[in-house]
Amino acid sequence: MSFKESKVVIVGCGNVGSTTAYTIINQGLAEEVVLIDVNKDKAYAEALDMAHSIYFMNRNINVHEGDYSDCKDADIVIITASAPMPKDSKNRLDMLAPSIKIIKSIVGSVMENGFNGIFVVVSNPVDIMTYMVYKMSGLPKNQIIGSGTTLDSARLCCELAEMYGLDSKSVSAYVCGEHGDSEIVSWHSAVIGGKSVENVMADNPDRTKDITREDLQKKTIQAGWDIFNRKGNTCYGIAASTTAICKSILFNENHIYPVTVGLEGQYGIKSAWLSVPTIIDRTGAKEIVEIRLDPEEEKALKKSAELLESFYGDLGL
Repeated sequence: MSFKESKVVIVGCGNVGSTTAYTIINQGLAEEVVLIDVNKDKAYAEALDMAHSIYFMNRNINVHEGDYSDCKDADIVIITASAPMPKDSKNRLDMLAPSIKIIKSIVGSVMENGFNGIFVVVSNPVDIMTYMVYKMSGLPKNQIIGSGTTLDSARLCCELAEMYGLDSKSVSAYVCGEHGDSEIVSWHSAVIGGKSVENVMADNPDRTKDITREDLQKKTIQAGWDIFNRKGNTCYGIAASTTAICKSILFNENHIYPVTVGLEGQYGIKSAWLSVPTIIDRTGAKEIVEIRLDPEEEKALKKSAELLESFYGDLGL
């Protein structure tokens, strides 16, 4: 795959889909970017607006409104379409029932047109939607990836970096499990400049103050809601994290991100789809990385898996 052959289709032109498309274009990642939405005028207008921005960018990218026939030769199909978040909701799983029909329609339409690339699923509740895409598409597991806790992990790293006055990229910490309330932090593997976060917190009491690991985890879970409740959506962070996943695919980067994938015994979990660190290359989810969890973290991850699996029977698959 090269730039001159790369094509990304984005299904859903709401805030997340449109921002993701613009981020991909702004980084010059693909030769062709196609927007699909039930509101064809919205897709056309978003694509035209982005096309005008190409004049000021480094690469001449073909961005346009399209339909599901464009999926036939696409390298990646990104699904961002979903039902609106219920008013006053505090749980992404509340979106499950109204989103099932939407995802079924999208996957059916994509596969009817001969798609054999990689799905990147962003629609919430993302872990269950990713499982649905796998079951409905018939594609191998490695070709189905959910955005999962990639953004959650970034939020945690940003929080830690702010505490200690650092560039957030100097922090390495993974949030795993459900993209939601049952997610866990792998503190055992979390480091700042090669030093464990636990030791950094203990050795810098003046900056750590009375903040605990539990406080940091709660802030990570709450961060998305803090944004949503104030402006009605989150789009920049999820667009950037989704673009990073796509970049690792398109450029064969072999980057490790905590994304939603189907486990087959890793971490003692046999069949759930949830976020764990995964090597991503041009084939999709190349390899699941089993980082060492302490006993309590492993127990919590399994509990998160059980919660997600409890919804599988209600999907009508």
